[in-house]
Amino acid sequence: MKQRIQTSIIAFLIFIPLVIIGGIIFDLFVCLLAVIALIELTRMRKVTNYYVPVTLAILFLLLLILPEAAGILYGIDNSELIIAFVLIMLSYTVLVKNKFTFDDAGFILLSIIYVGMGFFYLIDTRDGQSASGLTNLFYALIVIWATDTGAYFFGRAFGKHKLWPRISPNKTVEGAVGGIVLSVLVGVIFHIAFPFSYDMMIVIVVTVLASITGQIGDLVESAFKRHYDVKDSGNLLPGHGGILDRLDSLLFVLPVLHLINFFT
Repeated sequence: MKQRIQTSIIAFLIFIPLVIIGGIIFDLFVCLLAVIALIELTRMRKVTNYYVPVTLAILFLLLLILPEAAGILYGIDNSELIIAFVLIMLSYTVLVKNKFTFDDAGFILLSIIYVGMGFFYLIDTRDGQSASGLTNLFYALIVIWATDTGAYFFGRAFGKHKLWPRISPNKTVEGAVGGIVLSVLVGVIFHIAFPFSYDMMIVIVVTVLASITGQIGDLVESAFKRHYDVKDSGNLLPGHGGILDRLDSLLFVLPVLHLINFFT
């Protein structure tokens, strides 16, 4: 626990100032996190020995996260990028005589989209066209942190019914509900301090949705680890695991908040 707290403090002291600064420095930092997250996924499946597809995957990931770069350099959009990558990956399976398989290509493509959409919206939320980018991002972050905190303490104090033992044995229904309750409380306080252009009830409903979505994102990453029989996605963050272990909820919450047009 001591190591976990120390790592959290250090990460907080690095991440929050970069969020506040925004701009190119923040964008480059997010790109670095995204690359690490993608590598963590490929290591789970043990495809990191395929240097050509992994290298191409990193390149395409960065172009998805920074679509302006793709537009400036190549004049193509994200859908065309994905099509190009699919064709290249399928062609590569033939070139290496199926040592790199169709399943491997599909895994890498889905990994790029999974990681790319979350980190794209991380940059887009902070540095996009909305003048409230910083406020919006902090709202998403505190809802996620409140959900994690509430789930942990409610689960330890009242947890009796397992939420999904085959995926994440330690999570409980009581903890999940506690996470939602604390996130709503924090979301309401945030809305009072930094009002959105919505009624309080809408903010409460959206906060509940974000909390549930974040917990689903956490379970999805837990399912990956269970399937590939690994304890953590990586070891970059002592006491926490890897980048995916810490940002799995954010990768789900930000796209959903944008899909429902909550951030305007």
